[in-house]
Amino acid sequence: MGCQCANQKDSDLDDDLMKKNSLEEELEKEQDNNNSDQKEGIFGLTNQENEGENPLKASNNANENNEIYNNQENNQVNKSGKYSDYPEKMLELINKIREKPSSYAEIIEESINNIIEEPNEEDENNPKIIYKQKVKVALTRGEPAFREAAEKLKEMSSLPPLEFKNDICVPLPETEEEIRDSSYLKEQVRIIRENTKVDVFFKDLVKIPEVSALLMIVDDSAKNPGRKRQAVLSKTFKYIGITSKFVGKTFIAYFTFSTE
Repeated sequence: MGCQCANQKDSDLDDDLMKKNSLEEELEKEQDNNNSDQKEGIFGLTNQENEGENPLKASNNANENNEIYNNQENNQVNKSGKYSDYPEKMLELINKIREKPSSYAEIIEESINNIIEEPNEEDENNPKIIYKQKVKVALTRGEPAFREAAEKLKEMSSLPPLEFKNDICVPLPETEEEIRDSSYLKEQVRIIRENTKVDVFFKDLVKIPEVSALLMIVDDSAKNPGRKRQAVLSKTFKYIGITSKFVGKTFIAYFTFSTE
């Protein structure tokens, strides 16, 4: 989920807003006939943690930005460089999904088993819907969003790989306050646009590449749902910028996409 231009007013910028054609217009109509047997292994999500049971009801109380809901491991500062290769792994995963979208649809369907419910203290009649696989991320609709994303990918044919471009990478913040401040990303993109073109940009707080990529494709958020998926699976975009690191105890990653 024409392009935003460099001369737009800053107030019009949104850290995950894009003005591309709808996803349905971007997807190719013919069924991908190359449903290969390469489901196992190529996306790094074959050994799922089956935390959930049956499909769950959707809740209206999910975090709007698909941010981490609760994760003890995420509270540990990254001192070993364990996640320092996140940009490279994300680029590899994104391009594998673009190459074999119909195969990745099966991964999405299998991942439904990782959706769980948790009590909602604010509204006991609407439990929180969580995706749990090493991290816990709040969802908005849960299973229906996963199935819809899988169906869209089944209709897709192979897409060319995205190329990493340093010129459109967002500089990383120095403080956790800057991560929470939406104006930080908007201002950095504004500066980048003075010299190059950036069409779409957003942030992510999920440090595990395989989970990050999955939730980016499902894109089950209350705010602009599906637009991250549209960027990742766009036939128009040729370039991607990814930066990431731990800032204090918070992991942050920034994604930018461009046609040129």
